[in-house]
Amino acid sequence: MPNIFHSTAAAALVICGASLVAHSQNTQNSSAAVPDLAFDAATDLLKTPNDLHVGEVGGVGANSKGQIFVYTRTGHPYATLGDNRTFSRGGSRLLQFDQTGKFVRELGQDVYGFNAAIGLRVDPQDNVWTVDEGANQIVKFDTEGRVTLVLGRKPEAIVVRPAQPGSGAPAAAAAGTAPIQPGAPAPPGGAGSGQPARPPGSGIPGSGFSRPADVAWDRAGNIYVADGIGTNNRVAKFDKDGRFITHWGSTGNGPSQFAGVKALAIDAQGNVYVADAGNKRIQVFDAEGMFKSEFGNVGTPLAMCITRGATQHLYVSHAGDDDGMDDAAIYKVQLDGKVVGKFGSAGKQPKEFGLANSLDCRGDNELLVGEMTNWRVQRVTLKR
Repeated sequence: MPNIFHSTAAAALVICGASLVAHSQNTQNSSAAVPDLAFDAATDLLKTPNDLHVGEVGGVGANSKGQIFVYTRTGHPYATLGDNRTFSRGGSRLLQFDQTGKFVRELGQDVYGFNAAIGLRVDPQDNVWTVDEGANQIVKFDTEGRVTLVLGRKPEAIVVRPAQPGSGAPAAAAAGTAPIQPGAPAPPGGAGSGQPARPPGSGIPGSGFSRPADVAWDRAGNIYVADGIGTNNRVAKFDKDGRFITHWGSTGNGPSQFAGVKALAIDAQGNVYVADAGNKRIQVFDAEGMFKSEFGNVGTPLAMCITRGATQHLYVSHAGDDDGMDDAAIYKVQLDGKVVGKFGSAGKQPKEFGLANSLDCRGDNELLVGEMTNWRVQRVTLKR
């Protein structure tokens, strides 16, 4: 599968003319050497049945019991062609493993919003949230695996005109159109795009998404959505019941502007850290979206997580250059933007990373790393 982020970020940069240089007072001297952190990694963590493959890992997370959840691009994608519309579905699956990595069960089978996995988070109450950039939806599952909340709306399938008699062409080809593919941007004004002229049922203005990429929560339970790697370039905020509150951001390279909102993290004080991937920086806001600071020197931030101890740190996945495989690494960063060190490199061997799209912090020195191109999850432990 082609790299789902870099092509989007490149397009966004062309549109907005954004510079890839972060303009932060907190940015460190780019020539300063970043210490290498010693670490171990378990690459054989997940144990699946012989007929089940992990596939491209959109998101990984663990609950308070240590059970692991993986939202992955695997399964049996298919399209249903009707008289008027084509529906695509089934491109992703949600898998649960126990603390040792043994497969337990699959959740959300045939959920309408499973098209193109891009993220997964587990909240403090052990609810599992999937983020799907193809369906433009975030789906919340409780501890029993039941769907309890849905944010966003899946784009309507396109209208397909019947083929002309005797043309021998499929209906979609005759119409000069094709089904919406997982990972493709929603059409302007379509459901879930966050744009005007949405159809009935798409929600109040501002509540729809354009390829969302991540979700996070503050202590009050408010929900923050990275929206995203499509056309919106914003952070959307909802209350704990899913009611839209506000949003902030636009396309660009200035403060409070983004070129690909890829990941979120929220610290104990309620500050919101936003991975502005196309601009190669992290921007920091208060809970109301007021800009506070920014920092760079973490490459292209593709994924983030924040530790939960008394002294919190950010871990940031750098995707490397446009093909995601040249200089990838994971950075450990203080909340003021100072880089503590980095570990890992690009590749396919143990302790190497192939498009690390998801990070989950189990402790200050232990992470789960979900990889797109290597079809795996590594458990990483930093050596003290």
